This record gives sequence, C-alpha cells and structure tokens, in this order.
Amino acid sequence: QVQLVESGGGSEGGLVQTGDSLRLSCAASGRDLSNWPMVWFRQAPGKEREFVAAITRNGEGACYPDSMKGRFTVSRDLVGNVMYLQMNNLKPEDTAVYYCHPDASNYWGQGTQVTVSS
Repeated sequence: QVQLVESGGGSEGGLVQTGDSLRLSCAASGRDLSNWPMVWFRQAPGKEREFVAAITRNGEGACYPDSMKGRFTVSRDLVGNVMYLQMNNLKPEDTAVYYCHPDASNYWGQGTQVTVSS
C-alpha cells in the first residue's frame, strides 16, 4: 500500500497571482516510489483529468505536454521518496487540483488545489 500526500498549492487558501511560481510536492509512505515512473495530473472543475508531467524511475527523463513545456519542471528525490513539480509563470488556466500518481498503479493522493487569479 502507498500513501501519497500532495502539497504546495500556495498560501492564502491556495490562491496565487498570474505569473507567480509554485512548487508542489508529492510525499509517499508505505512503498518506495522508485518502483514506478511517476506522473502529475490535474483536474479543473467540469473538465477531464489532464496529463501534466511524467518522470522516469531514476529521475533522469521527463516529458510534458506542449502547453507546459518550458513552464513546468518535474523532479524527484529518490532518497526522500518525494516528487516535485516546479510551476513557473502560472496562468489562470492552470487552476486545478493537482494529483501525483505512480504510473500504472491504483494509488492516488487527495490532491492539492492550485488557484491562479488574473
């Protein structure tokens, strides 16, 4: 069993301004996350879940959808069993709940809310 806890969705109730930066964290307990490639997803109200970023098991490879390339960077701390998502130049359309997910597993965290005001 893996317990995942996402955090970092900004102070002030998760609200940040356009152009701000945030770093999200995904902390795991119960299993070693290096067993899986890891993925960030997000879901905005009324929308489908959207792929944000993925990182290989050893952290040396990553991929992003075109809309997030250059703004988002995924990384992982294999020793600390944590994955990160650095988000720069945030836009209102980045507003969503962000989830981390070990690829091809059934494990999900509760998500962390990111709200970007214009």
